[in-house]
Amino acid sequence: MRIIKEKTAAFVIDIQERLFPVMYKKENLLKNCEILIEALVELSVPLIVTQQYTKGLGETIPEIRSHIPNFNYTEKHDFSCCGELSIIERLKKTGIENVIICGIESHVCVLQTAVDLKETGMNPVVVTDCISSRTEDNIVAAKERFRYENIMMTSYESIIFELTRSSTAPVFRTVSRLIK
Repeated sequence: MRIIKEKTAAFVIDIQERLFPVMYKKENLLKNCEILIEALVELSVPLIVTQQYTKGLGETIPEIRSHIPNFNYTEKHDFSCCGELSIIERLKKTGIENVIICGIESHVCVLQTAVDLKETGMNPVVVTDCISSRTEDNIVAAKERFRYENIMMTSYESIIFELTRSSTAPVFRTVSRLIK
């Protein structure tokens, strides 16, 4: 299955002030998410940012917010982003088939979102170098479940170039510079 940008959106899940500091390899997570988000913005892929219980977990961290023009977020209380029916309705109305997923935590909100997206008939695409949890064991457990559920996993570099499609694309130079 080829992932094309015209039928793709992305979730940036719960990269919040009180969650992010305790993530496993948080520096790598941040760097990778920044590259992915910048590329998705350049490619005009719609971004949906979620925050879990903002009152307790804080806002999306400034490093992520700064890369998203006209930043706004959807507050959620269910662990899965699909618990917010307005999100799914919006995706279906716009003909979205593929949803790229980055964020935290991989074994809770990311996992439940991916499973629920698949159940709705969409194709979740988990960017494994752009997700994390508090422990490495939880990340490994999440990846095992993704495999069991037959959910696509990829890297940020792979998905960026798949969406770009060609070195002749107008955005190619911009996105390739992000990766170098």
